[in-house]
Amino acid sequence: MDLDYATLAQLRKTRPAWQLLAARHAPLIVSFLHRSFIVPNVRKMPRAELLPKLEDELYRLRETEGRDTFPLEAAEYLDDWAQDSKGWLRKFYPPGSDEVHFDLTPDAEKAIDWLKSLNRRSFVGTESRLRTVFELLRQMVEGAETDVETRIEKLEKRRLEIEKEIERARAGDLRILDGSALRDRFQQVSGTAWELLRDFREVEQNFRLLDRRVRERISTWEGHKGDLLEKIFGERDEIVDSDQGKSFRAFWDFLMSSERQEEFTDLLEKVFSIPEISEVNPDPRLKRVHYDWLEAGEHTQRTVARLSRQLRRYLDDRAYLENKRIMRLLQDIEVSALAIRDEVPRDGFTELDEPRIDVHLPMDRPLYSPPVKPVIDAEVLNGDGEGIPTEILFDRKIVDPAKLRGHVRRMLQTGGQVTLGEVVNEHPLQQGLAELVAYLFVAGTDDKAVFDEARRERVSWQDESGKRRDATLPRIVFNR
Repeated sequence: MDLDYATLAQLRKTRPAWQLLAARHAPLIVSFLHRSFIVPNVRKMPRAELLPKLEDELYRLRETEGRDTFPLEAAEYLDDWAQDSKGWLRKFYPPGSDEVHFDLTPDAEKAIDWLKSLNRRSFVGTESRLRTVFELLRQMVEGAETDVETRIEKLEKRRLEIEKEIERARAGDLRILDGSALRDRFQQVSGTAWELLRDFREVEQNFRLLDRRVRERISTWEGHKGDLLEKIFGERDEIVDSDQGKSFRAFWDFLMSSERQEEFTDLLEKVFSIPEISEVNPDPRLKRVHYDWLEAGEHTQRTVARLSRQLRRYLDDRAYLENKRIMRLLQDIEVSALAIRDEVPRDGFTELDEPRIDVHLPMDRPLYSPPVKPVIDAEVLNGDGEGIPTEILFDRKIVDPAKLRGHVRRMLQTGGQVTLGEVVNEHPLQQGLAELVAYLFVAGTDDKAVFDEARRERVSWQDESGKRRDATLPRIVFNR
């Protein structure tokens, strides 16, 4: 983007991030939004919880800055910040809730990040970023290499370097990173982790903008439904199959691996235990950043799913309006026919193309065949006098969801994540398919459970006869 005068003048008028920096109460807005959303990493907050926080902040500032400095009420400020002309807060109703919620917009977060970058840093690492650049360049060159011999040659060279490193380690020659190198790499890890978390808001915002365009197009569409569907699904595929969509899908597949998450958790624990790192007082929230990634990614996945549901609902509404229009046209035709029923047309009323009579010969029709009359014996046989067992009427399988939730909680005590297959392996199904369905109910009512439609998982059990039964279902992940 060229930073010429016309472009910058347009950005100043249209971009909420620039308008936030130039706002009259920018210090209040930035400090409040940063403390309410970014510091605790909150993705959405109900109005009943956010409003008291702002009232307390305004009361404290009015005591020091004066009553006239902030003349409006807290509710008025929240509604003003959520207007389309400002765009610093997103005001919405979550699915299944009738209470207004607020979330930080990507533009407001960009403005806050830029203000944070103005602070002078006591330590600026450069070595780790240079190594990262070299490593990325190497991966790009090797990944684009199509010559087999060249790729094998590079792999052989890397193997020799690894073998030399192993020989030096066996000889006791270990290359230990000093404190500066460790802090340099930790600073880059921390910055990249939080930047990745902030990117989720922008990805989710892109899908919401697509959703809005789809609904606007459906509401104003006057052509054929097939043309509308072609345009809508073309736009959605363009987003999903774009570089951003493919990158997010690859990131989500990598993140959903329980082995990767366990490895990531173990690495963070070991890094935080290094003395050179603990001396700089690292942010303890970084230990749970991968769970924050998971939650943010789930919000994005739910936005995509909600887009599909809203598309179906709007198409159903459109079909209802079309049917209603057809009925109105039929009624108009009936009214017009009744109005001219006494006016006989002078010319021909209608024309028939090649009128003819269908001839059916009598012998072409099959003869009548009387149906077979069943013989019913109305005699009622007397029983042998033995009582009919009624226990089978009361032999029902009752599965306790609380017991199943207890299985999941106990397994989450030893790890931050567990799949349904791991739970079933540890606690085999005692009541077969009924218990498996109950586990699906438990996962569906758990806000932290994730259904990964892209991956499948097989669950096995033995029925009452001892026969093995298998069920293949989407991978279900329970989170702590």
